[in-house]
Amino acid sequence: MKNYYKDKKVLVTGADGFIGFHLTERLVACGADVSVFVRANSTTGTNMLRLKNISHLTSKLKTIIAADIGSRDATELIKKEKPRIIFHLAADAYVNRSFKQPREVIRTNVDGTINVLHACLDENGKPADWVERIVCTSSSEIYGHHEEPIDESFELKPSSPYGASKAAADRIAFSYFNTFGLPVAIIRPFNTYGPRHTYDAPPKFIALALADKDITIYGDGTQTRDLSYVDDTVEGFLTMGFHKEAEGEAVNFGTGKDTSIKDLAQKIITLSGSTSKIVHVAPRLAEVQRLCSNPSKAKKLFGWKAGISLEEGLRRNIAWMKQ
Repeated sequence: MKNYYKDKKVLVTGADGFIGFHLTERLVACGADVSVFVRANSTTGTNMLRLKNISHLTSKLKTIIAADIGSRDATELIKKEKPRIIFHLAADAYVNRSFKQPREVIRTNVDGTINVLHACLDENGKPADWVERIVCTSSSEIYGHHEEPIDESFELKPSSPYGASKAAADRIAFSYFNTFGLPVAIIRPFNTYGPRHTYDAPPKFIALALADKDITIYGDGTQTRDLSYVDDTVEGFLTMGFHKEAEGEAVNFGTGKDTSIKDLAQKIITLSGSTSKIVHVAPRLAEVQRLCSNPSKAKKLFGWKAGISLEEGLRRNIAWMKQ
């Protein structure tokens, strides 16, 4: 895999985000010719070295594009780069934000995906001759609640505006493969955690535990999530970027095991030696009760399986946050 990416012209959208950072770092380590697309704001617009996560990589990056992925300008900016492989991770990924700003989240996630896909079409509506693979990032949230471990054939029934936006982007990406022949691969990662993550339960719980503060849980805490350590998820992205069997496919990447939120909180308290107490508050809007992957397709197609246990991943995450 490393040799495949050496000197390969790659673009990562959302590179300054949690998974995007880890993926970009791995691609640089593989010797890829990496460009990144990051969210434009007053910081990135004036001083690239003040990027949140990837500032230490700037000297190793070919190009840094700071723009709005949801704007049509993004299409021309990507066309100008002519990357062989695109990893499209740019998104509004915080579920709670979609409760108060659904239009903004939907615009970023849906229009942003369309802009990336359009960038890879030539003037005749055919795949551009420079593009080999477009890995579009979906989400486990597209599935909503299912009692059984979820495989790719399960009904999509997202419960939040965020989930709906990712389901729309997922199916739009497939439509561009089906209609225009774009070399699209759709990755559906389940809940990912690890160093540099700032939202969702694991990093929030760890921060509170290390400060010996109460850990707040929405509802009774019996809701479950399939938690993957970021290194395993990044392996999934790299696999979807090079493997010939990935084209035209949507593939789940998860551990196949789910953990309740209250058990997660207790594991973190124990592993960190914390005196924190668990406190319950009102349930969150649009809560999905169970999200557990069936990752058998990833294993069948690619031989991929998660290799880092929850306990080991939490230990690594706790150690990083202590530093």
